[in-house]
Amino acid sequence: MLNKSAAEAALTKAVSTGGDFAEIFYEDTRRSRVSRTDDRLDTATASRHHGVGLRVYKGLNSVYVHSNDSSPEGLMKLARLAGEAVADKCENNLAVNLIGSVTPNIHPVEQLPMDVPGARRARLVGDACKAAKAYSNEIAHVTAAQFDWEQHVTIANTEGMFKSDTRVYTRMMIQAIASDGTVNQTGSAGPGGHIGFELFEKKIDAEEQAREAARVAVTMLHAENCPAGVMPVIIDGGFGGVIFHEACGHSLEAAAVAFGNSEFCGKLGQRIASPKVTAYDDGTIPNEWGSENIDDEGNPTTKLLLIENGILKNYMIDRLNARRMNMPVTGSGRRQDYTFAPTSRMRNTYIAAGEDDEEEIISSMAEGLYAKQMGGGSVNPLTGEFNFAVSEGYLIKNGKIDRPVRGATLIGKGGQTIMKIDRVGKKMWMAQGMCGAASGSIPTNVGQPMIRVTDMTVGGRK
Repeated sequence: MLNKSAAEAALTKAVSTGGDFAEIFYEDTRRSRVSRTDDRLDTATASRHHGVGLRVYKGLNSVYVHSNDSSPEGLMKLARLAGEAVADKCENNLAVNLIGSVTPNIHPVEQLPMDVPGARRARLVGDACKAAKAYSNEIAHVTAAQFDWEQHVTIANTEGMFKSDTRVYTRMMIQAIASDGTVNQTGSAGPGGHIGFELFEKKIDAEEQAREAARVAVTMLHAENCPAGVMPVIIDGGFGGVIFHEACGHSLEAAAVAFGNSEFCGKLGQRIASPKVTAYDDGTIPNEWGSENIDDEGNPTTKLLLIENGILKNYMIDRLNARRMNMPVTGSGRRQDYTFAPTSRMRNTYIAAGEDDEEEIISSMAEGLYAKQMGGGSVNPLTGEFNFAVSEGYLIKNGKIDRPVRGATLIGKGGQTIMKIDRVGKKMWMAQGMCGAASGSIPTNVGQPMIRVTDMTVGGRK
């Protein structure tokens, strides 16, 4: 636990040389992982991660230092180092008085993963591997891993904040590889939540997830190569939202906007998307993968309206960039752990459900590509230019799904693509991922309903 009086002394010391704000982030995290490949148990590990970070502001300048020594002496050493880095001829005689407060928990946990026996975890991943292998004799290899972490944090700052929070995350990753001896194709699933081990009893069926991964692998094994060209594209829900996350979401983070490194700079109140598009970054959804009680700066999490009927309404803003932009924080300050300073990051970012019927979205399209599942890709936040792989795709002809195709990529620019959305389905769902940026790798959800883009450049093979 973070000692309150020691934190007060360290914060007082940190700003004594002229800083105008200081913050302590204390962390104690336990992690566990069990993984299996085919019929062999690969790993069964447990670890503990403990430390403290301290940062000091002087105007728009920020210094961050960290250590795994959270003792009063260790805190004071960090305070001296950070204070010296921002020192000027001024002296600050501020005496910090921390006031503790209770953080309401909106993510109930029934079964702490750390309390679950290793044999039960091993059986879970084993059953998933068996289910995927049994789907088809063309499934050559299967890997399954179950992992979780329990993070305890305390955040204190010179404004008197003294808040603690506990975050419990549980997830499973499954990958199935289908092979005909020459060509390999992969299917995967990665369900998870800000929840305990009851995830596998109340929310997901691990064996069904494994069979779904195997289905995609086998389907794509027998698919023909996707033709290239400019065509209408339907992108399904769930992980289809990765395009909005990468090509638009990062460009709406203050980490980009505050420095002019976003195509959406200076566009609040302007149309940046089709009138069909309303989008949120919502950290308040109970037990969702990207949700929180408080962010890593101690601010309450929020449901933030980003785009309303195509009009840009908000950016995602952390404390330091709030100073740069002269705008309020939005509960978006996040970090991987105490070794990273926080910055503005996404939580559960999604395009909201619309009013279009999913069957009509397909039937009203003469021909084009149906991207049922998306894979990885790359994006330039400054320009919004992206390139994403389609992990499960189908050609549409005469308003009907015709045949599976593989090797498709979607190429475009975020700002242009969301202006070309002409259909948004009625059912929205989300999928889990890990997002990497300046403050490390953090859990985020992406999501959307089925959407249709009037034309996109599709890369493929002849």
